[in-house]
Amino acid sequence: MSKKIIIVGGVGGGATVAAQIRRTNKTAEILVLERNGYVSFANCGMPYYLGGTITDRQKLIYPEEKFAQKYDLTVQTHANVTKINREQKSVVYEKYKTEHKADYDILILSPGASPVLPDIAGLQQSNTFPLRTIEDMDNIEQFIQSNNPQSAAIIGGGFIGLEMAESLCHRGFSCSLVDRSEHVLKRIDKEMAIHIDEHLQEKGIALYVNDGLKSFSDNGTTLHLSSDKTIQADMTIMAIGIKPNTELAIDAGLEIGETGGIKVNQYMQTTDPTIFALGDAVEVTDFITREPAHIALAWPAHRQAFIISSFLSGNPISDDGIIGSSILRVFDLTVAATGQNKQTLIDNEIAFEETIMKGYSHAAYYPGSKELWMQIVYDKNTGQLFGGSVIGFDGADKRMAVLATAIKGKLTVADLASLELGYSPIYSGAKDPLNILGYKAMEQLED
Repeated sequence: MSKKIIIVGGVGGGATVAAQIRRTNKTAEILVLERNGYVSFANCGMPYYLGGTITDRQKLIYPEEKFAQKYDLTVQTHANVTKINREQKSVVYEKYKTEHKADYDILILSPGASPVLPDIAGLQQSNTFPLRTIEDMDNIEQFIQSNNPQSAAIIGGGFIGLEMAESLCHRGFSCSLVDRSEHVLKRIDKEMAIHIDEHLQEKGIALYVNDGLKSFSDNGTTLHLSSDKTIQADMTIMAIGIKPNTELAIDAGLEIGETGGIKVNQYMQTTDPTIFALGDAVEVTDFITREPAHIALAWPAHRQAFIISSFLSGNPISDDGIIGSSILRVFDLTVAATGQNKQTLIDNEIAFEETIMKGYSHAAYYPGSKELWMQIVYDKNTGQLFGGSVIGFDGADKRMAVLATAIKGKLTVADLASLELGYSPIYSGAKDPLNILGYKAMEQLED
């Protein structure tokens, strides 16, 4: 008898695990239940649609019918799962106000996360928006088309906040960005993040750091900050963070981890071995510290989908931890980070050294060479790499990829110096900036 597999939630986690399972199991009955209207869409592309870089909305969306047909499974959108009955191995879901029940042998939870929307005095939902779903994106675009706003405030200087600041600025908006931290993108250490802050201001973004949103007035168009400064904005994007959607798991009696995500083992099993979980709702293990972490990124969700499908096919592969590699464009800058930053190492009482340097994207004598700032943190005794960040106008992405590989391979700063990387003056120096960074770190360890 074929197994009945129910997947709660689509997009990066649920849709990916459905496709992965079908590749290894041709007979399972797979049902995907997605509470919103789209089972699979490119949520990372939404800011670029709103900025006009992506002009065809449909390119962001994998049509439900096409997805179901390609992977020979059943998809129900607008299907909100309200209850898991672990004893009966069934779920209850509502679709268009009608209640349905479905039985499972294996249940996979991919409920994702929701944007944090604090209860702020004077907030008007008509001109204040999160950006998490296609519906959110459509609401923003409809507001722009209908109201012709000229200014925007972005609350939060993380990935979504920075991408939306760039996108709306490209669209002609006057943009203000507010963040509670002392610099944007707190994933990056201060010494590196200063280059991002400066670049934002060079591009005309009014930047308010060490500040927060206190209240709105004038129908949501005047923002009052904690510093008593005010901002005038026709619309506001709320991008202060996300919280895992764990209500369903909690109601089912599944264990929640200390970071607020669903607790899973190395095979993505919850405390019920017939229920798996993945994506933005789960707690993961940090590769370096081995401590619980909540890392909501696309790559981990896709890897977790592979881990689950491998386990169900009888070829288990365990999760060895997440390093949180991330990259984004901020106007002309590429900003990339992987592994730990200084603050997390301090919090975990891990002794480390730090090396920072400025290099160039390729040989300085070849036209077009651009500045490249690089930072690594590493074990004070052994030199093992713990993390790093790279910021620059060209070549930052490939240096970050090398650092991520080095961290996963548990390489040291001496190994970094000895890496034989491809050289041409068009692409690098005879010694790549990463080699030089490794040599500098070795010198620090010798002092």
